[in-house]
Amino acid sequence: MQFTQTLNEGLKRGYTITLTAAELDQKVDEKLKEAQPEIEIKGFRKGKVPMPMLKKQFGERVMGEAMQESIDGAMSKHFEDSGDRPAQQPDVKMVDGENWKPGMDVTVELSYEALPEVPEVDYASIKLERLTVAADDASVTEALENLAQNAQDFEDRKAGSKAKDGDQVVIDFLGKVDGEAFEGGAAEDYPLVLGSNSFIPGFEDQLVGLKAGEEKNVEVSFPEEYGAEHLAGKAAVFECKVKAVKAPKAAAIDDELAKKFGAEDLAALKGQISERLGEEYKGAARALVKRALLDALDEKLNFELPESLVTAEANQIAHQMWHEENPEVHDHNHGEIEATDEHKKLAERRVRLGLTLARIGEKAEISVSDAEMTQAIMAQARQYPGQERQFFEFVQQNAQMQQQLRAPIFEDKVVDHILEQTTITEKAVDKDALQAALEAMDAED
Repeated sequence: MQFTQTLNEGLKRGYTITLTAAELDQKVDEKLKEAQPEIEIKGFRKGKVPMPMLKKQFGERVMGEAMQESIDGAMSKHFEDSGDRPAQQPDVKMVDGENWKPGMDVTVELSYEALPEVPEVDYASIKLERLTVAADDASVTEALENLAQNAQDFEDRKAGSKAKDGDQVVIDFLGKVDGEAFEGGAAEDYPLVLGSNSFIPGFEDQLVGLKAGEEKNVEVSFPEEYGAEHLAGKAAVFECKVKAVKAPKAAAIDDELAKKFGAEDLAALKGQISERLGEEYKGAARALVKRALLDALDEKLNFELPESLVTAEANQIAHQMWHEENPEVHDHNHGEIEATDEHKKLAERRVRLGLTLARIGEKAEISVSDAEMTQAIMAQARQYPGQERQFFEFVQQNAQMQQQLRAPIFEDKVVDHILEQTTITEKAVDKDALQAALEAMDAED
């Protein structure tokens, strides 16, 4: 078999692989001889079928298998000997395949982009700063007040008070379309918080200013995308009677509030809040340190990138950003989205850092354990209550989904490995400074 290089330009590689007719014929004979003891044809005992007859009956199918195995073997040996690692699936094409006939040599063109060598980085030369924030009493008190607000109750306003945005109105209502009541369009003593947007758009606004005992016909239209097809886009009238107007009242910050949130008493709830805030601050600080590390690596590294990877990443970024700007489009039924220079620049950074972290992780023999994967799957499965088992089975059968869950775990472990070798100084700040730093980081993305 002949293996000839035809292209060596940057990371691009090209080769022709020639398998002679004699080599292919020998391979076919070897495969037929290997299978001969198990073959049985009418008129011949098992294992006694003559080779010419085997070739006539099975030769064409075996020839295809032999051809594939020979080419695959040659490619595997090439990658093993050369040390090349393809950036993507190599392109393999048979030359003049439509005109090929048995007895002819087989010529295949192989082309790919090789992954580049990632230069070594002196981690000790990287200087980073980690922000630290203490969960002080003021932060705990603010969190408690938010919890009390979320656990709010409502109390009757004085007689004759008009309903305001944020108030709760207790109403009876009957909805009609074309003068006919429809199923699910009526209720009694329904507690509705004005401004909650829990009803059809425009419904709650028309109840603002009403008093207990007053009635009003609320005229609205169901949205075009409304779930009930027979109501979608239809104009409706709701006959409403306000039975009570109630003002919001924050819950008292005491042991009873603590019990509502699963704590034994107020002191225990404060401890839980302090611990949770501490973890949130640590997580935010780590995100900032990680970003600073990636920025530092990006500045220090400069090596050729596989054009195919950059193009694929740029197209994906362009597609994602287009959908973020056009949230009403939920499918791929749209025109072609072209990647811009901005998309390409971001793609180059992502590919460069992705290759760098992958190479560092490989050299450090970092891997994601089964326990870590199980934990990640369980965390994701919680988003599908009642369907956890189905989600587990889906992940087990979907290699792409497994990679999506494994990739961020691997990346974080590699980042931790690098951070252990860098110089990090800590700077105490308040939560506002931490928040400002996070917002600045998000603005850069």
